[in-house]
Amino acid sequence: MEITLRSATKNDVPAILEISNHAILHTTANYEYEPKSLEYQLSWYEERIAAGLPIIVAIDQESRLVGYGSFGKFRKRRGYDHTVEHSVYVHHEHRGQTIGQQLMQELINIAKAENYHVMIAVVDNLNQGSLRFHKRFGFVEVGRFKEIGYKFDQWLDVYFLQLML
Repeated sequence: MEITLRSATKNDVPAILEISNHAILHTTANYEYEPKSLEYQLSWYEERIAAGLPIIVAIDQESRLVGYGSFGKFRKRRGYDHTVEHSVYVHHEHRGQTIGQQLMQELINIAKAENYHVMIAVVDNLNQGSLRFHKRFGFVEVGRFKEIGYKFDQWLDVYFLQLML
């Protein structure tokens, strides 16, 4: 699928919300239980933009937003200023079409250009596809926490992976 990547605008927030809420309701990629409101997603957008953090969207040939990616600071303490944690979400009807790969590569490029040192991924044990996806980009597993997540009536292990930029 041919897509265009660009920085998100405020007008993209409803489509980002739709993708996020689908992930909340149907996957373990997001450990929230309840869908978010438009007000919440607008606030998330405004906070990222104000902090100078990227939000990249993938737009298909028909001008539909089919995925997005972003990163934020790994932790708030100053000693972590050179480490970011990312998220990549693809619309459920468009997975497996390299959209996630293109978004991930763009986030890595931005992180490198902005002189970040490490990118962190947090993935649960049910999401083996995401683990393989990250390893293809050079992420390595650096830790696994047993049963620290709980969603859909099951305990989930959480992997931490990192990419040295």
